[in-house]
Amino acid sequence: MIGWVIRVDKVKVGIIGCGMISSIYLKNCTQVFQHILEVAACADLVPELARKRAEEFNVPVACTVDELLANAEIQIVLNLTAPAAHAEINRKVLLAGKHVYTEKPFALTRQDASEVLSVAEAHGLLVGCAPDTFLGAGLQTCRKLIDEGWIGVPYAANATIIMGNSGDGMHPNFHNFFKLGGDPIMDMGPYYFTALIHLLGPVRRVTGSAQQLHNEIKIQNPQSPRFGDKVPVEAPTNVAAVLDFQSGAVASVQAAKESFGYKPRLEIFGTEGNMTVPDPNFFGPVPGLGLLTIQKRNGESKELPLSHGFSEDSRGIGVADMAYAIRSGRGNRASGRLAEHVLDISLGIFEASTSDKHVILQTSVERPDPLPLGLKYNRLEV
Repeated sequence: MIGWVIRVDKVKVGIIGCGMISSIYLKNCTQVFQHILEVAACADLVPELARKRAEEFNVPVACTVDELLANAEIQIVLNLTAPAAHAEINRKVLLAGKHVYTEKPFALTRQDASEVLSVAEAHGLLVGCAPDTFLGAGLQTCRKLIDEGWIGVPYAANATIIMGNSGDGMHPNFHNFFKLGGDPIMDMGPYYFTALIHLLGPVRRVTGSAQQLHNEIKIQNPQSPRFGDKVPVEAPTNVAAVLDFQSGAVASVQAAKESFGYKPRLEIFGTEGNMTVPDPNFFGPVPGLGLLTIQKRNGESKELPLSHGFSEDSRGIGVADMAYAIRSGRGNRASGRLAEHVLDISLGIFEASTSDKHVILQTSVERPDPLPLGLKYNRLEV
């Protein structure tokens, strides 16, 4: 065995959508997970954006979407387009014979989500979807502690996502935050719903109330190029929900984009202790945004060390996990089925609000397998 070298063939990736979010994906795919991923091409409807990202991260090819899909060497396509385009692009990628990993939300309708998964299954391809923050150090450590019984039987959870509405007009695509897909449930909810499924299992039914304070907002920031414009608000901006899990646990969720700042919180309550979970929007604990702590029956509360790696911004770890899955034949953790269940929860909350009834979910999913302990050198398999 001495002197042997274990070689892992790289999986070639193509990226569609070279906007703001593409920067961190490209950084991690080319610098953190470069042992398993090789970014072969970038594409965007705006050619200059594709060329800019290709030059910035030494990607050999900047091309059109059709040219990228015709590249036989590319196995995974990373879909970083706008939410309304996710399902259409995902179908095109799968029909081109490639695995696809998409930004959240997975789709805007259940039918689109189901069709994407049906195409993937028919062609023997994998589908993945953000968020992949549950693969980070914070939530992986929480999963280990819960599975080991540190808080006994989890029976309840409380999630709060309060943030500003991006109404200063400075984000280049700020208008998308006022449409379905940019609302607090479809935009920020996936981080929390995915974390809760990872920790507590699938959800059985939901109820909720979805409201909005305004039908339009006026851009009042004189520094914005859209200063003075009125922008329609097309989706709920203030939502409260209750999730009933198949395990019997119950979670309450408050999500809003009507305030200021950013105030996240996630707590899991168990028969033997209470856990404060690091913000699911990040990969590891962030001071001021929730550290990993457990409070025991005697009232003692202490911060616990992390058992897993990837505490820094590791966006793209889901793509790397998909590459390992392709090589080994296993399923990927940030899967399309997981994303479909998250979408079912989100849409169910809206439907419960309009129907004044509980909504029984149409989907279910197994908890994703935890990452192994003792991983080294940014690898995801021992």
